[in-house]
Amino acid sequence: ARPNILLIVSDDHGYADVGFTGCKDIPTPQLDRLARGGVICNNGYVTHPFCSPTRAALMTGRYQHRFGHENNPYYDPNDHREGLPTSQRLLPEFLRSADYVTGWIGKWHLGATPELRPMQRGFAETFGFIGGGHRYLNWKVNVAAEYTVPIERNGRPVEVTEHLTTAFGREAAAFARRHEARPWFLYLAFNAPHTPHEPTPERLARFAAIADPRRRAYAAQVSLFDDAIGNTLDAVRASGQEGRTLVFFFSDNGGPIAVNGSLNTPFRDAKGSVYEGGVHVPFVVSWPGTVPAGRRYEEAVSSLDVFSTSLALAGAPMPTDRKYDSIDLLPFLTGARSGPPHEHLFWRAQRGQWAVRASEGSWKVVRQAGQ
Repeated sequence: ARPNILLIVSDDHGYADVGFTGCKDIPTPQLDRLARGGVICNNGYVTHPFCSPTRAALMTGRYQHRFGHENNPYYDPNDHREGLPTSQRLLPEFLRSADYVTGWIGKWHLGATPELRPMQRGFAETFGFIGGGHRYLNWKVNVAAEYTVPIERNGRPVEVTEHLTTAFGREAAAFARRHEARPWFLYLAFNAPHTPHEPTPERLARFAAIADPRRRAYAAQVSLFDDAIGNTLDAVRASGQEGRTLVFFFSDNGGPIAVNGSLNTPFRDAKGSVYEGGVHVPFVVSWPGTVPAGRRYEEAVSSLDVFSTSLALAGAPMPTDRKYDSIDLLPFLTGARSGPPHEHLFWRAQRGQWAVRASEGSWKVVRQAGQ
């Protein structure tokens, strides 16, 4: 009865840009369906206001400050310092030891040298790109340019002719169908709706009513990854796995509103900031029949908590070799435990920023450089 674990992460996705947080101009029917069938965490957070540090904490169950991964690594396949240190064990390594099939699809951004790549960090099956971003359509492969590196399957370059977001959804659906006989963990890490905006012409035309061209292209990108998520979830349902699949969904940070046309309403600021707009993200946990459907959970939760929750469900012991910051969320979401999962949440980012949110009341202290 150990469930599958599907972890879906979007990239630079604004808090206000899904239907379940109130978005009106960008339909997200697949994410809204997922939210209706699970718990919407109204106070869902990531551990950092931009890409790679968030992912490092997510994969390790530890604040990235503990092991010095507080900036985006520079893309250099020859620099062994640029990435998540090998001293840290990642979630898929533990799950693979618990006899889970482990897969990664999408964006990596945790190091480009051989020992830092996903196949060396616990993922048995991989499909995606190693850097921090990528073109979506009609790119010419250049191994030296981060946004045009080859798409790789299990470490070997493959040709992708469709929109990259659609390809990720197709691959995720195939992974779910391929492994219906065994418990699996899939990290589906979209680079959408991160720039560059390259939606298909057909999808862009759907949003002709949006006057701002940047917002229009962003909306089309969001719509494409919502469809890709739907394709994945449809495969889970059609193969009879929905009742034994736990799904997490959240963005890796707040939207960079001045860059990609996203919105973080009602929160202050954007990606790169430790104010709410940088770290407070759309966050859903769904497991039909186990996690109550249609509930809104108000206590603060963190992307850190994927780690401990997954290990508990896999029957794998929580490691004790070092300090971990992850909490098993399932008892809190089902109502088996009361009270806040975390007494405090912490952030530290570039330019001397840091913040602490307390579980008691609605208090958060923020420090900016020079204060």
